[in-house]
Formats: sequence, structure tokens, C-alpha cells
Amino acid sequence: MPNDIDGFLDKLDFPMFIVTAAAGDRRSGCLVGFVSQCSVDPPRLLVCISEKNHTHEVAGAAQWLAVHLIPRERTEVVDLFGSHSGHEVDKFSRCAWTEGPGRVPLLDACPSRIVGRVIRRIPVGDHTAFLVEAIEGSASAEHVYMFSMARLQEVEPGREP
Repeated sequence: MPNDIDGFLDKLDFPMFIVTAAAGDRRSGCLVGFVSQCSVDPPRLLVCISEKNHTHEVAGAAQWLAVHLIPRERTEVVDLFGSHSGHEVDKFSRCAWTEGPGRVPLLDACPSRIVGRVIRRIPVGDHTAFLVEAIEGSASAEHVYMFSMARLQEVEPGREP
């Protein structure tokens, strides 16, 4: 049997999300491709963030995370949160946002979101899985969602130091 793990994985087309976090006076946010609902009652998400990412540092100390669905037409927010590193750029000075529970930034460009408490952090290889219990949610019907991984070919990834 041939062993083509990369070939298999390359065929997957996961939805993309923007995750934001705040801890102390630090804010961060990034584009993520690994988010999954993992419980119905209570409603919980598993949110995986790369250890190389600035957001990983902030989320590691955060009590709250916000998981934003990305409207298909909002490529500028994908570029901002996917092409720039929080080590070098204050992304929140370049977009409209409001403060949510635990001071977590809520992106105006992404009105469908879940905000939740981080209840566990689990190392899972080169990512950490954050188990998040959903506390607040909003869903806007005015946008088409599902910005997917396949569309990321249009986005130059941010470089982490």
C-alpha cells in the first residue's frame, strides 16, 4: 500500500476562522484552520493554534477566546490576520473591533462568532488545542461564510521570527 499522507492531507479543504485573544494588556489574533465543535451540551469547541504563532503566546495566558466565521468577501481581514505576524504588527490598529468578555477583541468585519472560556489547553503536536466552552454567540444572515483553506493560496502567510 502506498504511503502518501501529504497527498491525502492536501486534498482536505477545511473552513478557516479568525481566533482572537487578550491577556493583560496584550491582544492577538490569527487565521486558523483547525476548529471543531466537540460537545453539544455544554457547547464546546476545540480550537488549535500553532505554537509558532504570536496568538499562541497570548492565548496561553488568556481566559477567553473568540472564534470568528469569515465572510467570503472579507479577503482584507483574511490578509490582515493571515499575512501579518502579531510580533511585528498591531493588527487591531488596522481594523474595526469592539471589546468582548474578558477584553477579547471582537472583529466588526466578522459578525458571526462564538466567545468562550478556555477550560483546558492540550498539546497536540506543533499546535495547542484550546478547549473552549461557548458562552456567547452571534450569527449574521447577511453574509455568505466559509472562507476555506483552498482559498488560502491567495494569501501570503505571516512570518514568525
